[in-house]
Amino acid sequence: MEFHLQPQKADTTIFEGEGGGYYAWTAAKTPVVVEAVIGAGKLVLQPQGFALPHYADASKIGYVIQGTCTVGLISPESDNPQEKVVIINKGDAIPCPKGTVSWWFNGGDSDLTIIFLGETTQSYTPGLFDYFLLTGAIGMLRGFSTEFISKAFGLSHDHSKLLVESQSNALILKIDDHLLVKSNCKKEEHAIDLDAMLKQGGSTSVEITSRDSPLVDGVGLSPKLVRLEPETVLDPYYSMAHQVIYVTKGGGRVQIVGLNGAGVLDEVVEEGHLVVVPKFFVAAFMATEEGLECFCVSTSPRPSSMEIGAAYKALSSSVLEVALNVSPDLVKNIKSQI
Repeated sequence: MEFHLQPQKADTTIFEGEGGGYYAWTAAKTPVVVEAVIGAGKLVLQPQGFALPHYADASKIGYVIQGTCTVGLISPESDNPQEKVVIINKGDAIPCPKGTVSWWFNGGDSDLTIIFLGETTQSYTPGLFDYFLLTGAIGMLRGFSTEFISKAFGLSHDHSKLLVESQSNALILKIDDHLLVKSNCKKEEHAIDLDAMLKQGGSTSVEITSRDSPLVDGVGLSPKLVRLEPETVLDPYYSMAHQVIYVTKGGGRVQIVGLNGAGVLDEVVEEGHLVVVPKFFVAAFMATEEGLECFCVSTSPRPSSMEIGAAYKALSSSVLEVALNVSPDLVKNIKSQI
């Protein structure tokens, strides 16, 4: 199967208004979202911006690039649904299982930006997260007759119309007053602080799988944060799952090699670019003098991956000598440098 892997920035404005906007990568200009059955969207909320309650037909993981957000979550898996309110900050990743009702509010004094990456195997629209609004101009209840609404909610005819029609905004709005909702749970129950974990680990990357957190198992995806120092390299590696990668800061160069050792991508990337690495393809990244930071999501809750260098080091010297057709001294040098 051929993949169109050209890095792209969000190509479509789904909604834009006074309170913020939502932007997406679509098959028209980013065909790999359909080819790899993945999805990507970017939510920008201005101060006092509020994204109306909704649910989606695909699981995804959100990552806070900047700002602070108050999030409300209601799981459809519960026999007695309860709203959980959590506050997330820059560097936090929050899994969003398909069907979970959520709302998002920026109560800070600066813009909020969250990138959502995930899979779209069950989406109605290939390569996109389809959203179903509980309220507003495109709310699901607008499709029902007033008679149905009246009987379902035990309301009068007039109150039924108010319930459905009072909110005229479609997706995002700006509210005049602060939203009077406080956090009622611990952040770690619903979000993962990738930034803190990366700093504590002291490495170039941190990945959370189902071995590390049940939150990951619930969405069937795993998040990863990569941070390269200026002019350093993320060594060639492969994964047994597709990887959706968003450049959050800095820039660099990416090379991807596919079937039969053929190079399929050699491009410069910058902040805002989306890159997809197909499963089993080998990829490597090199940072510019600014460094490079990427948020990645694998389409598996427990992805297996390996650096090519690690495989070389694990191979016995005699096998590597024959496989590479090089001298024992060079094999020794290669293993010592890895």
